[in-house]
Amino acid sequence: MSPFLFFIKSTPENGAMIEMNHAAKIGVWLNRNSADYSWKHGQNLFQLYIEEILSHAGVPYRNFKDADSLKNYEPDIILIAHHGEKEADIARLEQWIKDGATVIDYGGLNRMASKLGCREIRCRDAVYAELDEVSFGDNYPSLRAVRVKPWIPQEQSSSAIQSYGTLRLGKKGTEIAPARLTFHIGKGKLIRWNVDIPSTIVWMQQGREPVFQDGIPSLDGTGDIDEGILKADDGSEMDWEKDRTVTGTGVPYFHIPYADLWREVMIQQLIAESDALELTLPLLDYWPDGTEQVAMISHDSDFNVEEAAHTTLQVLEECGVRSTWCMIELGYSPSIYKLIQEQGHELAFHYNALEKEDGIWSQDEFNRQLDVIRRSTGASIISNKNHYTRFEGWGEFFRWCEDSGIQADQTRGPSKKGNVGFPFGTCHPYYPIAWADEHNRIYSVLQIGFLTQDLEHPSLPDVSVIKPFLEAVAGVRGVAHFLFHQQHIHQLPAVRDAVRSLVAAARSMGYVFWTCEEITKWEQSRRSARLYVETDRSFYAEQLPPGAVMLTPVSKGERSLEEENRVIRFGVSCHKQVDFSSSLTEQQI
Repeated sequence: MSPFLFFIKSTPENGAMIEMNHAAKIGVWLNRNSADYSWKHGQNLFQLYIEEILSHAGVPYRNFKDADSLKNYEPDIILIAHHGEKEADIARLEQWIKDGATVIDYGGLNRMASKLGCREIRCRDAVYAELDEVSFGDNYPSLRAVRVKPWIPQEQSSSAIQSYGTLRLGKKGTEIAPARLTFHIGKGKLIRWNVDIPSTIVWMQQGREPVFQDGIPSLDGTGDIDEGILKADDGSEMDWEKDRTVTGTGVPYFHIPYADLWREVMIQQLIAESDALELTLPLLDYWPDGTEQVAMISHDSDFNVEEAAHTTLQVLEECGVRSTWCMIELGYSPSIYKLIQEQGHELAFHYNALEKEDGIWSQDEFNRQLDVIRRSTGASIISNKNHYTRFEGWGEFFRWCEDSGIQADQTRGPSKKGNVGFPFGTCHPYYPIAWADEHNRIYSVLQIGFLTQDLEHPSLPDVSVIKPFLEAVAGVRGVAHFLFHQQHIHQLPAVRDAVRSLVAAARSMGYVFWTCEEITKWEQSRRSARLYVETDRSFYAEQLPPGAVMLTPVSKGERSLEEENRVIRFGVSCHKQVDFSSSLTEQQI
């Protein structure tokens, strides 16, 4: 395979710009007419979350709602967000494949099953996928999937069908279907996942339906989420029995970031399919140069005891970390806010909708409380965490945040001792998706969930969770977010020691500590970069933020060759490039 070239230029209007030859053209297809019909009838199209998955992974791609525009661009790889069910829709898709495209679909294309020698089987239960050719190490032998539409090849099929992986009912249960199927059609191929990966990620991160009732509690009494308070974790899609493990001291926790791993499955496949076409898939790395993964500490002021604020400031100064302070009405005095800001901490909002504390779930009340905190702190306040992780509905809260200038939310975390860890399957910053009534748009409110509260508090986990949490987050290069209330830091020496233990352990593993605002601003800046591939497969990256890292996966045939400046990303060896300051340079990869 011919070598790939980066051309790095400085342009007055855009700053550093990268140009590269032989990049794969990725297209995301949305049949808008069919989508409008689905939305008209209240049907969610969570496959549209492909856009958010690619954007967060730093993948250059183009969205297409017009078939002629897609045909003119001639993508090498087409991801199906929504295809349509009419005969003309299916014929058009088949023609793209015959003409040479690699088409990847996630649990759709129902009408093509029999034509391709398969039949669909009904499966409404969560399954566990054992995947071939996926690099996770030995820690994750199977991945939970909560949205599947399996096909199985018919015995009399004359088609050449390649099957990969296995779907099982339970981690060691009955095999029901392959994880994915590949069909070679004309010059191209169709890869059809039996797992609806985008919807699985959405259901794990946001639930499969709006929060309007209590969730199901655990049988062991450690997850009594049915206490009559609507919360984020009432919508968790994890299984109390199958998806938890325990630490050496017996603390149960959700130990697998399933949603993040499914994201990696998607990107690994795009890299592999690009390589099979003798092309490459350039990527914008998650974090700036020198940062592998991020740790975050936040506090909820709750009782607003100023002595507790002083104690917390002392502990943080001793540890040398900055944190995010979520302030509940009425808040602290101006002198405390001044100290918090002088020491580099972030002031944030702690919305109280807890009924037993006279809280109200409404936009007017959200705005009123936020205005009190903004006026009393004098800070702009761009991030929030809801008191007691209160949450209702699906998207109304995110709309409140958008309307009020709240750019990030931290509410999605565990409220009980027994559901700490990854109850939403993720530790990555992400943007949530709307319901069908808003055409499944992406909200502009970054979600940064937390792993646990107040380690060593008598009713919460002990420090035995620190190491496995940090190891799991490092494995997917996300954010290890720990919540500590100032009141507990002040009253309980064991909680203070837990903060010290966390900081020491995280630093020993190469974590850097950022505030919620810093994570948000970085994600916004990297999302603002312009990444695109032209029709001739030349790749351009413009408006890159300072410290940005561009990655080029090394071709499969060249991965055994030793070379400096390589890193492993998505289980693949990648060439890393950071210095974009040269006026005009050329580098062979």
